[in-house]
Amino acid sequence: MLSHGIDADRVRALAAQTFEIEARALQGLAARQGDGFVGAVQAMFACRGRVIVMGMGKSGHVGRKIAATLASTGTPAFFVHPAEASHGDLGMVQPGDVVLAISHSGESDELGAIVPAMRRLGVVLVAMTGRAESTLARHADHVVVSAVDQEACPLNLAPTASTAAQMALGDALAVALLDARGFREDDFARSHPGGALGRKLLMHVRDLMRQGDAVPQVAPEASFHALLREMTGKGLGFAAVVDAQRRPAGIFTDGDLRRLIERGADLRALLAAEVMHTAPKLVRDDALAVDAAAVMEQHRITSVLVVDAAGQLVGALNSNDLMRAKVI
Repeated sequence: MLSHGIDADRVRALAAQTFEIEARALQGLAARQGDGFVGAVQAMFACRGRVIVMGMGKSGHVGRKIAATLASTGTPAFFVHPAEASHGDLGMVQPGDVVLAISHSGESDELGAIVPAMRRLGVVLVAMTGRAESTLARHADHVVVSAVDQEACPLNLAPTASTAAQMALGDALAVALLDARGFREDDFARSHPGGALGRKLLMHVRDLMRQGDAVPQVAPEASFHALLREMTGKGLGFAAVVDAQRRPAGIFTDGDLRRLIERGADLRALLAAEVMHTAPKLVRDDALAVDAAAVMEQHRITSVLVVDAAGQLVGALNSNDLMRAKVI
């Protein structure tokens, strides 16, 4: 193989050409989808088993991504390698499953070898292929057409635009299915508990709040000295003032202390009830942590008091707690 070196202008031109060819390929997909695409979505939606995705070579790599996308958006799915299926892995496929077989040519020997066995199992076979008249398409219950006019490869050989089309069709199937299932953000979060969205939508205030002795609190009749000692000792920059039923009556913060000093008030003679800020911002312990973050942002505060269903103080939460948990 001869090397001609790197020509920066040619590199940029080939990149632009690749983007243009693949963009045209994707734009052309919509006109090619008809009853086959709708039938595939209906079959996957009605499936009481799993969607089994298969494909060889580059189609197999795309198939793994499609299976992962389906699984994370509410459609149970996994990838089975067609060659391994011929040697035992076909046992992963059960009656009632839907098989999505991906082959640009529709003539993959490995897929062709197991199609009869899958048909005997009674699965619904969906073919994603660039040739609607191919062998795979003829044996399928539904055909999703992935044809492209041209590969981005200058030799028109390497799967490039065709694999981009397969990937986009997989995304389209997943989007249509999640919409049909009424799949929402909290459903997505349950499939992604380790991600940022999972943290935001699955983590509750009770999971992050300070509680017990870590919550600074005093009674309304507490002296200012006791209030200050509680506030500084717990290191949260505030203290809650709670009544006899342990309901928050007010809050006293570092900012309130600065304002009292600026006014020259005689701090020694004051009681907690006289200096507290009434109507403190509260959140329920069963609220989502992201909702507590919204309260802080809306009111430009850094801490909130946490109450239970009966309105009793059970904890405290500040912005540092939310940042450590990567909620904000």
